[in-house]
Amino acid sequence: MGAAAMGAAALPPCPAALLCVWLLLGSSWGPGPPGVGAVPRPTATYVLDAGSGLGRQFDGIGAVSGGGATSRLLVNYQEPYRSQILDYLFKPNFGASLHILKVEIGGDGQSTDGTEPSHMHYENDENYFRGYEWWLMKEAKKRNPQIKLIGLPWTFPAWIGKGENWPYDYPHVTAYYIISWILGAKQYHDLDIDYIGIWNERAFNSKYIKLLRYTLDKHGLQQVRIIASDRLWEPISFVLLLDSELHDVVDVIGAHYPGTKTVPNALLTQKKLWSSEDYSTFNDEVGAGCWARILNQNYVNGNMTSTIAWNLVASYYEDLPFGRCGLMTAQEPWSGHYKVEAPIWITAHTTQFTQPGWSYLQVDGHLEGGGSFVALTDGLGNLTIIIETMTHNHSQCIRPPLPHFNVSPQRATFYLRGSFYLVETLQVWYSRLDFESANSILFKQLQPLDVWRGSFSIDLDVDEVYTLTTLKTGRKCSCPEPPPPQPFPSNYKDDFNIRNPPFSEAPNFADQTGVFEYFINGSDPGDHVFTLRQVVVQRPITWVSDADQTISIIGNFHWVNLTVTCDIYIEKQDDGGVFIAGRVDNGGIYVRRTKGVFFWVYADGTYRVTGDLAGEVVLMKGLSGVRANAWHTLTLNIQGASASGLLNGYPLWENVTISKPSNGWAAIGTRSFEFAQFDNFYVE
Repeated sequence: MGAAAMGAAALPPCPAALLCVWLLLGSSWGPGPPGVGAVPRPTATYVLDAGSGLGRQFDGIGAVSGGGATSRLLVNYQEPYRSQILDYLFKPNFGASLHILKVEIGGDGQSTDGTEPSHMHYENDENYFRGYEWWLMKEAKKRNPQIKLIGLPWTFPAWIGKGENWPYDYPHVTAYYIISWILGAKQYHDLDIDYIGIWNERAFNSKYIKLLRYTLDKHGLQQVRIIASDRLWEPISFVLLLDSELHDVVDVIGAHYPGTKTVPNALLTQKKLWSSEDYSTFNDEVGAGCWARILNQNYVNGNMTSTIAWNLVASYYEDLPFGRCGLMTAQEPWSGHYKVEAPIWITAHTTQFTQPGWSYLQVDGHLEGGGSFVALTDGLGNLTIIIETMTHNHSQCIRPPLPHFNVSPQRATFYLRGSFYLVETLQVWYSRLDFESANSILFKQLQPLDVWRGSFSIDLDVDEVYTLTTLKTGRKCSCPEPPPPQPFPSNYKDDFNIRNPPFSEAPNFADQTGVFEYFINGSDPGDHVFTLRQVVVQRPITWVSDADQTISIIGNFHWVNLTVTCDIYIEKQDDGGVFIAGRVDNGGIYVRRTKGVFFWVYADGTYRVTGDLAGEVVLMKGLSGVRANAWHTLTLNIQGASASGLLNGYPLWENVTISKPSNGWAAIGTRSFEFAQFDNFYVE
């Protein structure tokens, strides 16, 4: 490993403007023991001097919860495991030590791995305790009071568009809705939102952005900054150059998956440039390599001063789209198992030794032998250098495609000039991603490095990350090992009998279209006072193609034979309907194409068995006698290639042949966007 070969460089000083390159022959700095003919490495020198001017101000490293429902299962973890996970994400000098938390402003629509509830389902409705993003922001602030908070909508409730699938026809309504969320965060949770976005990865509207700024100011929210447009660099950069009024109100240009590059117009705006969503890659060693490379190169190549990962923590069923694309994995609240993945420690290389408000040094951060470095200072004499030597095949992100490049072992000699000349030692933190034996070294503290007369050398191998810093505050914390992984319980029941639930949604149910919330049924004096109710009654302004039916999934994707039982209550007269289902094979952005075994009953007294959520593949149909506004018990039994159904304990249909899917989750849902209630759910 390159770490053994670091030392002060007794080399001639180099003119600051000049990059000296020479070959060290017969050197004993290589990976072999001193004196043994170690392989000579090409050497290059790099000068760090704050005196020649600073680069851009650093704005921090962050991650996204939402877009959507990516933290869904996290809230159901028992203590102490839940707090341990939160510590790894947010606690300073502990793990990822994130500077920024970006959350979805729930809009009741599907936003990748599920729906997140809106604070205003309907025009005359306000509730600032739905979902889990409020809770998550508070937990983040509890650990790091300095963390910056960003809100961004993916979807909007239907009433915003007054029937159109578009949020900009009534910009004052949309602005009022977003401002309500910001004010609610403060009033009910004492949370100050720092930045607000426009509409994730969809069109922006200049009139709306100006009105949003005006409305923010009118409500005393001058400190809330606007990010636009959370899509591509264009057309927002071009429009900002043309429209001086818009230029005045947009504070940050946020681009998604920029591939470490920016565009000329973005630079011409002189705005802060952020990669406001990036990464989105499976969190193994290659994902860590992707993250290490873009954390440096987004600045080195693209002048981006903040990089925000989608997503914060993979706390959603792994077989939903983009499974395990979080900085860490926590998808088993029933067992308590979680995994601190390599990207957490790659994050720490930057976050534990920098803070928003530090400045990058003005230096070309490309290493001669491939890879990159950034150097940052707090202006008070502290210096942090982060070096990465990720190879092409070991650092490919999910998008965009990565052009080929070469990285080879090399020696880097750094000259510290100006105020940094007085630095005598640097703390050293080291990671090496191992793609052969999975024996990666992650965020290991090495012996401090002596700086001699303002210079030092370091031998770099491929797929390494170094942090060299004057700060002594870095820590690699480890909680006790979490419990071992376990599949979802094979017997699971929920009667929803909870008077003051800590969250609005029942544990482990993952809504894929519609929103299912705890409900107190004041009109029922009997067994169904506490129920689960589907509450979205109009199709939201969508971000992807939500289903025409509502559905919430639960359980183990690999279930084959199962029995699902649930009490159901149709509220919509005449054409209302509900279902229970098994072997449900899809969700997230693909929810419209969901297959499975669906047992439907309708308010008109009929039933159906279908092989899909859309109800197009009818396997059986007939009369059931079910009506609205009455409780009934449905049971679905799937064994091998055969399924049967019971109504109120009596067989209603049987021997329906099932060809595929061969496995999947259990689910409940409704025929349309309609009120309906569920109780005493049981699956085995």
